[in-house]
Amino acid sequence: MNTKTPAFSANEPPEVITRSHDRYHVAMQACAKLPPVRTAVVFPCDAVSLTSAIDARNENLIEPVLIGPKDKILKVAADNSFNISGYEIVDVPADAASGEKAAELASKGNVRAIMKGSLHTDDVLRPIVSSQYGLRIGKKRLSHSYLMDPPNYDKWLIITDAVVNIAPDLKTKVDICENAALVWKALTGEERLPKIAALAAVEVVNPDMPATIDAACLSKMVDRKQIKGCIIDGPLAFDNAFSKIAAKEKGIVSDVAGDPDIMLAPDIEAGNIMAKQLIFAGKADTAGLIVGAKVPVILTSRADNLRARLLSCALALLVSNYQHKQK
Repeated sequence: MNTKTPAFSANEPPEVITRSHDRYHVAMQACAKLPPVRTAVVFPCDAVSLTSAIDARNENLIEPVLIGPKDKILKVAADNSFNISGYEIVDVPADAASGEKAAELASKGNVRAIMKGSLHTDDVLRPIVSSQYGLRIGKKRLSHSYLMDPPNYDKWLIITDAVVNIAPDLKTKVDICENAALVWKALTGEERLPKIAALAAVEVVNPDMPATIDAACLSKMVDRKQIKGCIIDGPLAFDNAFSKIAAKEKGIVSDVAGDPDIMLAPDIEAGNIMAKQLIFAGKADTAGLIVGAKVPVILTSRADNLRARLLSCALALLVSNYQHKQK
């Protein structure tokens, strides 16, 4: 007679994860101590983009300057019963010219952040990287930071780059790491250096896998002080980067493995899939921001909920304030 206890029981209660959203509220409380950031809202000509600006203004996160065809903006407001009577509107008839106007205002210091409306992302970013407006910081590449608050992780986690840089080379990855480190410092206010896990499919250097070579180079560049302001280790696979248990099982000794603040994706496809998986399957709170220029760019998706849109604006306020202090 077999008296062994079965390995599992159908009567076992399901695992339940409760969420207090403490980190979201901490970020919002930090913003409550700051004046709203004057923000160029580029082409808010649909209900989602216009209400995003309105909601952020109501939370005292941004002071929106609506840029685009005035008649279209007013029609969207009227059709949706939005009250924008006290809003500043810069009338720009042509769609793409809205992005140019936002960059011009930013270059003159009239706004300290830019928010994408219903205009295509390329039309928003093109004037920002143009030499005409002087918004680039040297030759630094712009990159996107996805801020995540996964329910099964004990702190903020940034995924980068999942939106802008398609197949970044080593030099671009240096910029991506430095940009994400800036976002993390602005968000947390911590004195310690952020920990960055340079991801690949495996945690060993394989000459046939360029991502592992880039990750190893980034790690060594930090050791040689070629990259400052962060700690980088890699290559690390997602499991041993995210989980201390997985790292221990594989015998990885690292200050980063199992405890990263930032995950550097090898390319946009890996980064985007990882970020969307954490959002939709992992139910992570999220925010999105493009950094690397003199002003942060708020980039939200139509699929984002209100919390994600507000957190993105909060992050822009914190980053703008941090960059302003660094001048």
